[in-house]
Amino acid sequence: MDPSTEETLELLTEAEELKLACQHDDAIDVLERILSDDPENIVALEELAENELALHRFERARIAALQVLHLHDESYIAHYILGFLESRDESWTNAIQELKAANKLHSNNAEILRCLGWALFHKDASVSGIVTLERALNLDSGNPLILCDLAVVYMQSNECGKAHSLFKRALELDPENLRAEAGFRATAPTKRRMKMKIKI
Repeated sequence: MDPSTEETLELLTEAEELKLACQHDDAIDVLERILSDDPENIVALEELAENELALHRFERARIAALQVLHLHDESYIAHYILGFLESRDESWTNAIQELKAANKLHSNNAEILRCLGWALFHKDASVSGIVTLERALNLDSGNPLILCDLAVVYMQSNECGKAHSLFKRALELDPENLRAEAGFRATAPTKRRMKMKIKI
């Protein structure tokens, strides 16, 4: 299946719409139809990796991302996914390498910077990690994930006042966010300070 054909483009559009509607299994079914005829379709492989990641099927996401990079080593999506997975495994050096590659290829992306800041902070580059997370927040000020990540690193840096304010903002945006609620309570001035280890 030629990746430029009208049929392929229609299928890619359908898969994208399904992904955005969080119908990830259905999106994967559509993408696999494309890949059965064209196993080297980079866009379909990138989309496959994103959907597998959304379903927390991490090894399948990793395999798809590696296949993308085998075909096209300048895919920021594939580098981001591998960086996210390395960070999740606390392989901070590898995570930073992949996320820096993603950021170089696609700069000023809040999600890439969020993950890069988290990894930098946990690799003992505290200041650069915080600065990078602040950059991410400037790009997407209403993102509870960024707010919580930044709050956690401030809390771990004994900046509980800043952390409390950030957790509060995250709760205002997402009242059912358990991570924000736990952090808000832990950093409240009248509460006992608590250390938390929270993964992205």
